[in-house]
Amino acid sequence: MQSIFHFAYHVNDLSEARDFYGNTLGCKEGRSTETWIDFNFFNHQISLHLGVPFTTTLTGFVGEHQVPMPHIGMILELNEWQKVANRLTQANIDFIIPPTIRFEGKPGEQYTMFFSDPAGNPIEFKGFQDFKQVYEK
Repeated sequence: MQSIFHFAYHVNDLSEARDFYGNTLGCKEGRSTETWIDFNFFNHQISLHLGVPFTTTLTGFVGEHQVPMPHIGMILELNEWQKVANRLTQANIDFIIPPTIRFEGKPGEQYTMFFSDPAGNPIEFKGFQDFKQVYEK
């Protein structure tokens, strides 16, 4: 059986979160109460709870990019990554790092994009043509 990752974090408005994760990202909503919502986040479970979102800073240096830390992320096959990038671009998302390629022509070549949910939680999506490249040195 393949493992499913679970991550729970805070958002400050469940209605905004429901719209962003459900409509903008296209994640299917699971169980919910008046204080939290579960989503199928690309075949993994996230639980969004009402509260103060975690503090982030631009302290991560990856290649030529400075990235927000901490952040959550998803690694997708490149064709799925491109669909998400198109969906976010059409939704006029304000990207922290717009869709781009990183480590081009080198081991670990990847497509990446960073954006925040309405609560300010940074999210990264990576796209790989071959998942064997994810851990390449």
